[in-house]
Amino acid sequence: MIGRLNHVAIAVLDMDEGLKVYRDALGGIASEKVAQPDHGVSTVFIDLPNTKIELLEPLGENSPISKFLERNTQGGIHHICYEVDDIIAARDQLVANGARILGDGEPKIGAHGKLVLFLHPKDFLGTLTELEQA
Repeated sequence: MIGRLNHVAIAVLDMDEGLKVYRDALGGIASEKVAQPDHGVSTVFIDLPNTKIELLEPLGENSPISKFLERNTQGGIHHICYEVDDIIAARDQLVANGARILGDGEPKIGAHGKLVLFLHPKDFLGTLTELEQA
């Protein structure tokens, strides 16, 4: 069911500081910064040879990553994202096996313009997990 790792998301307080590390110091290739108002974040993707790093910066006062950044004042790994061939079938199989889907349980359009959903971190050893339609 689970496909390849699509990206690792890093929450940052300041996108420019995050870019200094992942683009400048490590030599990744950065996308443009894109506001994702439906998700309450701005994103930049850093292309690496075998995956991507997604930098997440809060967008607005009610950003869902604000509490994470209050607890992790230097930022840090927020979630990992795996590709799936059929997000509805994957969701249904996970729910049948006891996993909880965050939000209303329905996939939404993510930063890549593809359907995504998030799995409750308590069901995945404390790791917030995103599934993205391949």
